[in-house]
Amino acid sequence: MKPLHHISVNHNNKTFQLSYETFGKALYTAPIVLVNHALTGNSTVCGEQGWWNDLIGNGKAIDTNKYTVLAFNIPGNGFDGVLVEDYKNTTVTQVANLFLLGLKALKIDRLFAIIGGSLGGGIAWQMATLQPELTTHLIPVASHHISSDWIIANTLIQEQILLNSTNPVHDARLHAMLCYRTPKSFQARFNRTVNQDLKIYNVESWLLHHGKKLQDRFQKSAYLLMNHLLKTIAVENLEAIQAQITLISVDTDLFFTADDIKDSYQTLNKLNKKVSYHEITSIHGHDAFLIEYEQLKTIIAPIFNGSN
Repeated sequence: MKPLHHISVNHNNKTFQLSYETFGKALYTAPIVLVNHALTGNSTVCGEQGWWNDLIGNGKAIDTNKYTVLAFNIPGNGFDGVLVEDYKNTTVTQVANLFLLGLKALKIDRLFAIIGGSLGGGIAWQMATLQPELTTHLIPVASHHISSDWIIANTLIQEQILLNSTNPVHDARLHAMLCYRTPKSFQARFNRTVNQDLKIYNVESWLLHHGKKLQDRFQKSAYLLMNHLLKTIAVENLEAIQAQITLISVDTDLFFTADDIKDSYQTLNKLNKKVSYHEITSIHGHDAFLIEYEQLKTIIAPIFNGSN
């Protein structure tokens, strides 16, 4: 794994340690793309353990031969060893401000694009309103500029599981996977088949596997923080945005719904913003932004190859 870089930033009279990684061209030698990670993600967006390898890399849609790719860790995600116990006092607005301060500390005053999926998209929305001249392109993927009541309700259930379960991260992840997929996705994959070794349904085996997988790499305090951040997405100053906005939804998303993102498109159109709307077609729901790479590449490739 690549070594993490660290910088200190001051926000509201407190010092925060920001960790980050860069990929592709050296800083200051090429256009910069900022990638904001989602709830269980981190700064390793590409490379050996990259979670968005199908999208970012040598010759990929975001080509590391042409761009510098930069990714911060949300302070408290645990990837860099930093944890936040007082999670309820942290908001997406605060994280966006910390990322902006990180860019300032790195002497970066212009980005080619900010792209982020889910929670990462919410942070991208906020950054584009707090510093409107920062980026040429804003690309929120499977993300809305404000958390719905449905998302707030699900984050409450997640929080209650994390606070009350004897196996908190594992059990919370089981519930979360139901938000990120769809009934049709489960039916197509499992069709009530049985794991003969475990004597349980394959869908149960799959959920238990994902619970254990996250439990092995994610800490409870990190999960509490990241889950809480989801419900704090509340970007209202859309008229401030100067970037070219590319909205990308998933038609079956149960979390950040396509209807909500279409509403954003209509609102931005009325504000005479430079905005386009694109929809990934998938049975897999919210997680399609991590599954349907060919569709996602087709949407964003024109932006990054200069034909947009």
